[in-house]
Amino acid sequence: MSAVLLASLTAILALVMGIALLDQWRERRRSYQLAWAAGSIFFAIASGCEAFAAAGSWDTGLFRVWYLTGAVLTAGWLGLGTALLLAKTRFGYAYAALVALSGVFMVLSRRSHQYADVGPLVFGYLIIALVLAIAIGVETYFQNERWPRIAVLGTIGASVLATFMIVTTTLPAGPLALDAHGVPALDPLPGMIRLLVIFMSFTGGVSLFLGALFSAYVFMPKRRVLGYSLDPDQKGDNMLFNLLIGPIAIGVNFLVSLPGAAKALVLGRLHSRVPATLLIALGALFISGTDFGVKNGSTDIFQASKLIGIGLIFLGFLVSIEAFREFRIPFTSIRIGRARSEAVSEPT
Repeated sequence: MSAVLLASLTAILALVMGIALLDQWRERRRSYQLAWAAGSIFFAIASGCEAFAAAGSWDTGLFRVWYLTGAVLTAGWLGLGTALLLAKTRFGYAYAALVALSGVFMVLSRRSHQYADVGPLVFGYLIIALVLAIAIGVETYFQNERWPRIAVLGTIGASVLATFMIVTTTLPAGPLALDAHGVPALDPLPGMIRLLVIFMSFTGGVSLFLGALFSAYVFMPKRRVLGYSLDPDQKGDNMLFNLLIGPIAIGVNFLVSLPGAAKALVLGRLHSRVPATLLIALGALFISGTDFGVKNGSTDIFQASKLIGIGLIFLGFLVSIEAFREFRIPFTSIRIGRARSEAVSEPT
């Protein structure tokens, strides 16, 4: 019964978050709000499927909806929202690297799992991923804010392809075998579908986490103990070196800047995006790291981790004035409190 309750609460919370974000998009028309709303609603649907199955049993229809929305679409669209939010930054380099790595991981996963139905078709995935990654990297290099549009095309294309394959694939008749999480084992699914999940879940999930940390880094008061430059006018060898050293420098500078950020928070001088994105990053960790909670067939911690994770992400969105400039009952004119504005100017 607890699994039903936890999954139901997760579904309700994710749905409320999706509706609230959709309402904010309706008025402000920020593309990242729409992508986040889509990811939240997909997560709500997947959690709802788990609640229905825990209360009754799994069937093939419920399994198809759960796998499509939960395994394929949720992380991809939440991560896309972060990419759209960071359109004016050089986060495109990180997103491009994740897209390229997803293609490599698809090839490696095909070999390790020996999907009989895949064959050389997996290299089509790799080529598409590399083309998308190069395009995103080039647009970022030329400081073009349109690089997230390429990410949008990739996410939409993968979503449409996954939907078609999941709807049209033939699943074996009879009861579905369950894994340790209490959800159907994925063995009956064709390898091409399971490999496509890597592109969406890896690229989207990691970009949600890294993008949140990067956004916090951009907006926090910083101590730069390691220098780097992504200026496109520098020489090619210098640019390559800085691309390699950049992630290390950002990580070190981020850690040494945390005490100053904490002080600014206490003094009310911290941009709202910093605590907001740190909460989102923590929530992403809870959702992606839920495998630790499965023990002796019990999935309570697994379900509780997802509930905590989506709760932290929702709280992060609410803290961010960028996402929620004002609070109101969705799709009404009833406002709760006054419109908010940043007390701290954005970094230049």
